[in-house]
Amino acid sequence: MARGGDRDGRSRQERPAGRGQLGPYRSKRDFTRTPEPAGAAPPGPDGGTRRFVVQRHRARRAHYDLRFEIDGVLVSWAVPNGPTLDPAVKRLAVHVEDHPIEYLDFEGVIPRGEYGAGDVIVWDIGTWEPHGTDDPAAAVAAGDFHADVQGRKLRGRLVLVRRGGNRGDSDQWLLLHKDDDDAVSGWNPDDYPESVLSGRTNEEVRADPDRVWRSDLPPSQASVTLRPPRIAPPTSAELAALDGLGAGGRWEVFGRELRLTNLDKALFPGRDGEPPVTKRELISYTAQIAPVILPYLAGRPLNMHRFPGGASQPGFWHKQMPDHAPQWVPRWRNPEAKPGETTTYLVVDDPAALVWAANFGALEWHAWTAHASDPASPTYALIDIDPGDGTSWDDVLVLARLHRTALEHVGVRAAAKVTGRRGIHIWIPVAAGLTFHDTRVWAEQLSKTIGAVVPELVSWEWDKRERGGRARLDYTQNVHHKTLVAPYSPRAAPGAPVSAPIAWDELDDPSLRPDGFTIRTMLDRVARRGDEFAAALGEGQRLPPLR
Repeated sequence: MARGGDRDGRSRQERPAGRGQLGPYRSKRDFTRTPEPAGAAPPGPDGGTRRFVVQRHRARRAHYDLRFEIDGVLVSWAVPNGPTLDPAVKRLAVHVEDHPIEYLDFEGVIPRGEYGAGDVIVWDIGTWEPHGTDDPAAAVAAGDFHADVQGRKLRGRLVLVRRGGNRGDSDQWLLLHKDDDDAVSGWNPDDYPESVLSGRTNEEVRADPDRVWRSDLPPSQASVTLRPPRIAPPTSAELAALDGLGAGGRWEVFGRELRLTNLDKALFPGRDGEPPVTKRELISYTAQIAPVILPYLAGRPLNMHRFPGGASQPGFWHKQMPDHAPQWVPRWRNPEAKPGETTTYLVVDDPAALVWAANFGALEWHAWTAHASDPASPTYALIDIDPGDGTSWDDVLVLARLHRTALEHVGVRAAAKVTGRRGIHIWIPVAAGLTFHDTRVWAEQLSKTIGAVVPELVSWEWDKRERGGRARLDYTQNVHHKTLVAPYSPRAAPGAPVSAPIAWDELDDPSLRPDGFTIRTMLDRVARRGDEFAAALGEGQRLPPLR
């Protein structure tokens, strides 16, 4: 629960609530690390509908934050046991610092080490009207505030009275509900733990937050979605239409019309006695996996590894968005591009854009570690277990299991995937505010600690020819503009293997192979097991010191 006292030394009575006083709020927070909004300069006196919100906040202790929109800010009380509709119950409410209006619908996680660290849900939200006054800020300053609320859970008249009456030296108030038509005897807020916005509990939001606040951006842009809304896969009719096209034609999917070409061309040689994989199969897989992979691509520049002649022919990197790309295809223009550098990148914010890229010959998809909105700030720390010529698959598994044990020991959440070639990748979601130098140094410390356990398996030489056939634990992937292949991306190899996410316990499955999942088997696996890489979408973590 937030502390009530102000750092400027003035009492609540001397500093009327809601007069744009966000200094105490800002002074307690480091906005380079917390996803909370910093707040813009508040507008003038209220006009139109007044809003209120109750946020359930699990910090050092779980409590409810009751906030009323007054004079352009959220005047706030922390209520340990929560507001109630029961008129017989009086609650302690601690008057805390005003919050910016952008906090009204904040639901997410405040990082460890920051003021108020914990998870927050919007427990209730609605509108309110002052009762008995046309100057609610003055009523708060006087220590006697009455509000008629109309929320999704709370209704009727709430009364807040400062303990000690008119004295301004106390931040302790009493909160009660009048015995009116909306009163409910025995009503307990803990019986209704879900967010009114997402339907999720604090525990669920903490495990998988949907968004963060970027305090370095203007408040109107500060809400950054961590994943796009869930998108339905192509319908059976749409897939049948794709199957019914000849060698090419126009296909409508995800609300877009795409011109497809060379659909019967063999792009991947067959393996294990199976026929080659055609472009039609690649397009079908891409469209069906797009809703699953989109959270790992959205908002990030994409480097396309193109193989127009198919996987049996040499490929090349294609980063520049071609001029002939349809106007609807999302893109990012790099404002810092120098002459000769890529100026415009594909950004897969639209599932149809990934289908377009596949038709363009992009057999592999490599998204940036950072978002286009902040290219210098990685969202993942990456570990690449890169086998040498003499590294067996069993050796790779030993190294991966050691990483699993080490990450569990330091309490860091990570997601693993086989590469579709010979190795394993590990992605660690990191908190905002870290640099590529930070993630590279941390990954180097972790990898060298593990390498010291099995020095016979690991070489730190950059040149593969100088490694003596041993594996490299490649922490140098944590660099601006470097990429690893995205989860669920095909690889340009016989059979169309996929860089497939795996559960950690699958490292102990003797049937696991680095290229064992293909575009012909991956969709059934996802249908059975879900997204095994979802841990990479959860709350970003501060990387703990390694000793």
